[in-house]
Amino acid sequence: MDVLIYLIPAALVLGLLGLAGFLWSLKSGQYEDLEGAKYRILQDDDLPEGDGKNDERG
Repeated sequence: MDVLIYLIPAALVLGLLGLAGFLWSLKSGQYEDLEGAKYRILQDDDLPEGDGKNDERG
């Protein structure tokens, strides 16, 4: 039972750190643009820029 003296404060500290991290992410705007991520994965950034004449897709 003596181990509870260490485990309970450790659990409280870790819980408070997790809560602080979550609140920090809310404050810094991590959850502002939830819709943009599904559109950003569709953008093909590794294609060379040009007028499309060298496009291999036809």
